[in-house]
Amino acid sequence: MDLQQTIAAVHPPCENSRAAARQRFCDIAMPLGSLGLLQEAVAQIAAIRRTPRPSIAKRAVVMFCADNGVVAQGVTQCGQEVTAAVAENMGRGQSSVCLMARHIGMDSFPVDIGVARDVQGDRILRRKIRYGTADMTKEPAMTREQAVRAVEVGIEMAERCAAEGYDLLCGGEMGIGNTTTSAAVTAALTGEAVETVTGRGAGLSSEGLCRKVRAIETALALHRPDPADPIDVLHKVGGLDIAGLAGLYLGAAACGLPAVLDGVISCAAALVAVRLCPIVRDYLIAGHRSEEPAGALLLNELGLHPFITAGMRLGEGTGAVAAVSLLDLVFAAYDGMPSFDEVGIEAYQPLT
Repeated sequence: MDLQQTIAAVHPPCENSRAAARQRFCDIAMPLGSLGLLQEAVAQIAAIRRTPRPSIAKRAVVMFCADNGVVAQGVTQCGQEVTAAVAENMGRGQSSVCLMARHIGMDSFPVDIGVARDVQGDRILRRKIRYGTADMTKEPAMTREQAVRAVEVGIEMAERCAAEGYDLLCGGEMGIGNTTTSAAVTAALTGEAVETVTGRGAGLSSEGLCRKVRAIETALALHRPDPADPIDVLHKVGGLDIAGLAGLYLGAAACGLPAVLDGVISCAAALVAVRLCPIVRDYLIAGHRSEEPAGALLLNELGLHPFITAGMRLGEGTGAVAAVSLLDLVFAAYDGMPSFDEVGIEAYQPLT
């Protein structure tokens, strides 16, 4: 489906299934609400999958890899050649997210959506829109058409996973300079001050952080992205990885799949998706709160509450995968525990 068809295909989750899942938690032999946000996530997944007994047995993390021309402004600690190196490592299944995913029985799919050179590896899905974005301090990061095409790559990935029987998706990314683009997108969409939403990324010095803030302010002043038009924001100050992630979340919602968010870049992409189609929010699960300054702000903007606040800031989808491992534990109880009646215990009653 194209972007507009995908937006039209998104429908609200099933509230009857959510209610049934909540009732199941009331019936099994544990104190009411004792698994907190995790049990509410199970109820949300039930609503999304339209069944009170959903499964997350088959799941995948999709990592969008792309370069960002703004690195020319000295906003990163390393060069963009690292993007290609890590993408190829993902293709070998040896990156952090791939190893973590494999450990919990999750498949991983690296996607070259805009790496600055051709990458090697049979497992890498080649969907390159262009060889990295332009330097947004001098010209728009990409054309509007390219932004839409990048979103549609993400939609395609969600549709492919749905067709192959996946129950749940996680989004990940790799792209040197993408904490700069995600901060620019966040500032453009929320109106927050650039210095409020911009962090050190992978360990910038104070001087480097100042360059990063100046670069974002320059790009925003030059292009004046329209916060009412998320595609305008993407094409002027965004990244191809952010666009792909936004499409993944849109596509997951259209296909009736829950999507677990990762860190700040993932959440910036999620905000793009929700601004394009507000119902998408009901399909998103917050995995963790990034340590980047915009992490908590974006989650508040989305109205989502994360499971994990562990100071994580690795990216790649690692926080989302860690959250799925917690969901596995809750599903073990949800699916396997006997009811109060079965164990001969009087059920807990809500406090009045």
